Amino acid sequence: MKYRKHGLAAVLAVGALSIAACSGGGSGQSGSTAAPTGHDFSGQTLSVLVYENDTSAMGKAWRAAAKTFEQETGAKVDYQTTAFEDLSNTASQLFTSSDAPDLSEYNKGNGTAGALSTLGVLQNLDSYYSQYGWGDELAPSLQTTTMYSDKGIMGSGSHFGVPNYGEFVFLYYNKDMLDQYGMKPPTTMAELESEMQTFVDKGVTPLSTAAQEYPAGQLWYQLVLNNADRQFVNDYQLYDNPVDFTKDPIASGTQTLADWVSKGYVDKASTGMTAEDAGLAFINGKSPFFFSGSWWYGRFLTDIKDFTFGITDFPGSTLVPGSSGNLWVIPTVTDSQHSAMAAYFIDITMRPEIQAILGNAGGLPVAANPGDITDPKAQDLISLFNKVLDRDGLAFYPDWPTSTFYDDLNAGLQGLINGSLSVKQTEQQLQSDYDTGTAQYR
Repeated sequence: MKYRKHGLAAVLAVGALSIAACSGGGSGQSGSTAAPTGHDFSGQTLSVLVYENDTSAMGKAWRAAAKTFEQETGAKVDYQTTAFEDLSNTASQLFTSSDAPDLSEYNKGNGTAGALSTLGVLQNLDSYYSQYGWGDELAPSLQTTTMYSDKGIMGSGSHFGVPNYGEFVFLYYNKDMLDQYGMKPPTTMAELESEMQTFVDKGVTPLSTAAQEYPAGQLWYQLVLNNADRQFVNDYQLYDNPVDFTKDPIASGTQTLADWVSKGYVDKASTGMTAEDAGLAFINGKSPFFFSGSWWYGRFLTDIKDFTFGITDFPGSTLVPGSSGNLWVIPTVTDSQHSAMAAYFIDITMRPEIQAILGNAGGLPVAANPGDITDPKAQDLISLFNKVLDRDGLAFYPDWPTSTFYDDLNAGLQGLINGSLSVKQTEQQLQSDYDTGTAQYR
């Protein structure tokens, strides 16, 4: 059976998201204090739907962008928030309904933005890319997830979204809890497992996660990636070759997760936990480790008051989950005037002053002036991300291959963690789900 070939391995170029390499152009409108000709939308309302709370780096930046938009255009912003899960489950219906937002944050990847692009649900944004020059501001690695072919495969075709930040996944640790037992941030898997065992012996669940939704899938994928190479990523994500879930690196990653559950490193109760539950457990100092994405970083800077936290590469990793951030998308049902408003709002989020808010709040901006990022903690995050970029380490996310694999993966890992599925049964179930979902691409 022939698999589609894609020459995207080189797209994740070194330094693609590096702050030091970002331009400060601001989409041709940087620093303006009044709406340019053609951007007077007085009396209109732009509806914007996101799933970032106001304490996150993106939430802070986008709220500021909304204020700027209102000041410059005379229009109002109906700024709405929803849950990641809710939008993931309803987007194909919502974006075609009378309740559709004019502009929305949406997840990137073949199974999400790619799938909706093939259904005609999302507007082709090529003309706005030309108008605002976003293609000049966004590095090639970012544009990988903005472009989709007629089959919904990322990396080629037309632009259907715009990211204004980057993201990746790494290990958060509670420095105070490590210091209590004379530990340091682990640099090898052996060190990590030894430290987790020490906490288990003290009656503490060492690794906070959630299997009702992410980040258990990210953890599973990282354990797979620790024994994978770039060709595996191309096979798994881009369908270069068949993927066998009963063989390494997937088999070893699945087995390691099962072992960690049996040893108490991961709580079986995580099957009933949400990402918010897992994040709060770390914020409240209940677990010394939390493995998830950079989107938590800004919130942790704000919410963690009682201890010092740090970040580090997942021990033993070369490849890690990560990519551009989520996309701004415009539903097809949005009329021409509101589409123009939405594009102008997107462009404001790309301005250096908005990007600086995002960066100093703990996000990963894509078009900031380097000198504007002054917060030491923000610089720590960017430094770690640049290390990943230097080794071409971004490997996308585990649920991207199919439009249903996020739910499929959660279901499989819930079975593995609660013991209702063996390792072999988990592999078989995920193999079947993956093969069914990717059949259209072969």
